[in-house]
Amino acid sequence: MTESESIAYDVVVLGAGPVGENVADRTRAAGLSTAIVESELVGGECSYWACMPSKALLRPVLAHADARRLPGLSRAVRGPLDAAAVLARRNDYTAHWKDDGQVQWLDGIGADLYRGHGRLAGPRTVAVTGPDGERHVLTARHAVAVCTGTRAALPDLPGLADVRPWTSREATAAQEVPGRLVVVGGGVVATEMATAWQALGSQVTMLVRGKGLLNRMEPFAGELVAEALTEAGADVRTGTSVESVTRENGTVVVVTGTGDRIEADEILFATGRAPRTDDIGLDTVGLEPGSWLEVDDSLRVTGSKWLYAVGDANRRALLTHQGKYQARIAGAAIAARASGVPILESDPWGAHAATADHDAVPQVVFTDPEAASVGLSLAEAEQAGHRVRAVDYDLASVSGASLYGDGYRGRARMVVDMEREILLGVTFVGPGVGELIHSATIAVAGQVPISRLWHAVPSYPTISEVWLRLLEAYRDN
Repeated sequence: MTESESIAYDVVVLGAGPVGENVADRTRAAGLSTAIVESELVGGECSYWACMPSKALLRPVLAHADARRLPGLSRAVRGPLDAAAVLARRNDYTAHWKDDGQVQWLDGIGADLYRGHGRLAGPRTVAVTGPDGERHVLTARHAVAVCTGTRAALPDLPGLADVRPWTSREATAAQEVPGRLVVVGGGVVATEMATAWQALGSQVTMLVRGKGLLNRMEPFAGELVAEALTEAGADVRTGTSVESVTRENGTVVVVTGTGDRIEADEILFATGRAPRTDDIGLDTVGLEPGSWLEVDDSLRVTGSKWLYAVGDANRRALLTHQGKYQARIAGAAIAARASGVPILESDPWGAHAATADHDAVPQVVFTDPEAASVGLSLAEAEQAGHRVRAVDYDLASVSGASLYGDGYRGRARMVVDMEREILLGVTFVGPGVGELIHSATIAVAGQVPISRLWHAVPSYPTISEVWLRLLEAYRDN
């Protein structure tokens, strides 16, 4: 093993996924020298095993479903999807799991990349062990940002490792369609991958411990998605636990809590995420290895003046776009503190406060139908003590939705704060609604009064006209 002398930077970033890249981009734009450390591929989970490959798998599925709802197209698309072509396009979108383009982008912003495993080695110090055993010691004048993300959390089932289960990584990177696939879980990864692989030719069985799917959204979201999955041929079983999993002569055998025996070619566990902080040297700075890192709204770790945790590692909102938002806030805060700004703009919605993490987190689930939400659900708003009213509308009654496809099914809800008459949350479920959610995000984040929303005129005939219908329903009841 060789070791270099300590190299000083203004900022050192652990993890070169989208979050780490955005921290580096912001600190470099502020003129701060920045090093970024990555043990796998530059571009991280999102680029190679999550957002991009999953959506590349799902886009043909949703386009196919939309076409089947349109006279003039439905007969032309009766056949199955070309799974090989779908998988090939997915491979293109992951750059065939090569990161040359991402590395070129880092070079372009002037950040120094260190490949290898980075660990904190005391305050403001990161030790990097490279792939060939070379060692670099990096010191940070102003900040170290932990942007290491999360990994799939597997349940404690005896012999599970011998089964070689799929996690989200295998589910998005598989090169062949399994004939039979068991999906354990009912959240975003579970529903999206069930949608994709069922459409690509798998016989999918979903085993969901809870009462329904997508339990962090309004209940009707999971109900509509479960209904559509069932109609597509998937076997959706709620209130079902997994007691044991074995692989016998290549076949996965699952025994449920009710004693049912299910055989499959592969099994996907989509049962949560755990922080990738177990081996990054947290113990050298008085923190617990493997823990989620608590931060303030500038993303600085509680009790520290130099350590930041940005993205999934802080558990505030496990979404790529929200982590990138945090990175922009953290980068601005690091730059402001480095320049000696005495007081940050830390009030809600200030330049150095990630307020949206609390009040306006948007999410789209790319199932058929799509489910999209921002802000608080009705239950969350009530639990937080707000005096609220839910306003619902059948999306199928909107002219733009009926034009979108025959037999359109969907629903919209806005949660209104009755004291301030602003929106606390919005949920849409239906084909194509993912493109509606940013208008809702602006309304929630901007705290736009109901009285002003009347002047935001939706174009006719679009699905966006649901906004007018929701306002009318609010006025008339």
